[in-house]
Amino acid sequence: MSLQKPQLTDAYSMILEAIDVGVYRPGDRLVESELAERFGVSRTPIREALQRLETQSLLARDGRSLIVASLDHNQMAELYVVRRELEGLAARLAARHATEEEVRILRDMVEEDNALKDNPRALSRANRRFHKQIHLASHNRYLVQQLDLVHRTMALMATTSLAAQGRGAIAQSEHDAIVRAIAARDEAAADAALREHISVAFMTRLKQDAARRQDEG
Repeated sequence: MSLQKPQLTDAYSMILEAIDVGVYRPGDRLVESELAERFGVSRTPIREALQRLETQSLLARDGRSLIVASLDHNQMAELYVVRRELEGLAARLAARHATEEEVRILRDMVEEDNALKDNPRALSRANRRFHKQIHLASHNRYLVQQLDLVHRTMALMATTSLAAQGRGAIAQSEHDAIVRAIAARDEAAADAALREHISVAFMTRLKQDAARRQDEG
């Protein structure tokens, strides 16, 4: 007999996915009745999912309404510091613990994702899948949990750094270097390659934000 996921988990996952893919963006108001209709569930699991997302700081209060939270400059910088440390550790542990099959999967992902270099939205989804695979290859459940929280919070950024001109090709080259280090079982090189990858992504995002402020000014 197959077991169905609890309805709360479904509602939570569906709302989180909608935020992640940009259906709901930072500042957008979330209304129970509208969400229930969109996702075809009752308002009770929607309400519980919203409470859970608010507890995780993915939603914020605006008066009596709940809106998708946004990150200011300092919060974004803090998030990238944590992400760089945790991702580097994941790469280091993956170099130590990944099975040969997991390494092959990572290689295949890099090869397949090369076709998406000029499609930022699709490459962003592929990028999340690639990083998740490294997290799993670390074989450390507690690290995976913390990285899941970090990546959920990344969804609060309105744009992807992969939308920057030429970033897709550079990111793919960085992914290739990461996988090569993991395959070589070089823990230090894997750690350094992934840290550098996150640092370049952060610098790219800072440039994007600076350009946006200039346009708005």
